[in-house]
Amino acid sequence: MIDNRMDDGARVFVAGHRGLVGSAIVRALERAGFCEILTVSRDRLDLTDAAAVDRWFAAERPTHVFLAAAKVGGIHANNSYPVDFLEVNLRIQNNVIHSAWRHGVRKLVFLGSCCIYPRDCPQPIKEDYLLTGPLEPTNEWYAVAKIAGIKLCQAYRRQYGFDAISLMPTNLYGPNDNFDLLSSHVLPALIRKFHEAKSAGRDEVVVWGSGTPRREFLYVDDMASAAVFLMQHYSDERIINVGFGCDISIGELAAKIAGVIGFEGRIRYDTSKPDGVLRRCSDVTRLQAMGWRPAVSLDEGIALTYDWYREYETGLRPRGAA
Repeated sequence: MIDNRMDDGARVFVAGHRGLVGSAIVRALERAGFCEILTVSRDRLDLTDAAAVDRWFAAERPTHVFLAAAKVGGIHANNSYPVDFLEVNLRIQNNVIHSAWRHGVRKLVFLGSCCIYPRDCPQPIKEDYLLTGPLEPTNEWYAVAKIAGIKLCQAYRRQYGFDAISLMPTNLYGPNDNFDLLSSHVLPALIRKFHEAKSAGRDEVVVWGSGTPRREFLYVDDMASAAVFLMQHYSDERIINVGFGCDISIGELAAKIAGVIGFEGRIRYDTSKPDGVLRRCSDVTRLQAMGWRPAVSLDEGIALTYDWYREYETGLRPRGAA
C-alpha cells in the first residue's frame, strides 16, 4: 500500500480555512510544524466554479487536501434554504474531489457530519448505521449532500485508487463559529442569547424546543487534531466517527452556558419550535482504538468559546483568528 501520509515536503490545502473547522485545522497543522499550508479566500476562488477550481489545483499542486468548506447552518436555515444547502454543497464537493484526483493529490480528507445518520437509529451511533433509515427532515438537505460526498470519495477510491477518507464529526463549536441567531447551531446561539440578555439586563432567555433532546459536542480544536491524526494514520473507504463519546440535554447545556456567562435570570422553553432528533451521540470506539482522545472538556470549551466571542463581538479578534 502506498504511504500517503503528510511529510516535510507536503503542500496541504485547507478548503474553507476561515470557517469553524478549517481555521482549526490550519492551527493544528501549524502546531504540528507543517509550513506549506495552502489557503485561498472566497473572493479569489469560488469553489462552486468547476473550471476555476481545476485551474487553481493545476497551478498550486497541493499534495494533501482537507475539504472543510461547506454551507452550514441550524434547523431554521436548513428549513428556509433547502436548495442552497443541497446544491452549493454538492458543487463544492464535486469540484474539489474531482480536481484533487485529476491533479495528483496524494490524499484527501472529507469532512461530513453526524446528521448523515438516520433520525431513529440506535444510540450511540455506529458508522454502520449510515443509510439504514429515513433522515431527520429538519436537516435532510445538508445530510443528503454530505452522504453524496461520502459516496463520491468511496467511488473515486474504488474506481481510481484515490486515497480519500471521510470523517463524521459530531456537533462542533469553538473559535470562528457562526453566532447568527437565524443560521447558527444551538451552542453558539445560546452563547449569544445569554450574553445579550445579561448585557441588556433582561431576566429571561427563550430557548427553542423543549430542552429535552440530547446532543454531543466536541471542541473544534479537538476535531482538528483528530483530522490531522487520521490524515496520517487512516486509509479506508469506511467512514469514521469523530466525537466526544457522551451527550448532554439541551436544558443542561443551556444551564452550563448561563453559568459560564453569569446570567441569573429564567430560562423559558418555546415548545412551539422543533426539537429535531431526540438524541444524537456518536460511537467513537474505532477512533479511540487507534489511540486518539479529545483533550478539551465541555465546560472548558464553552469558556474558551465565550472568551473568543466577546473579543470577536468587540472587534478585538477578526473572523478566521483564534
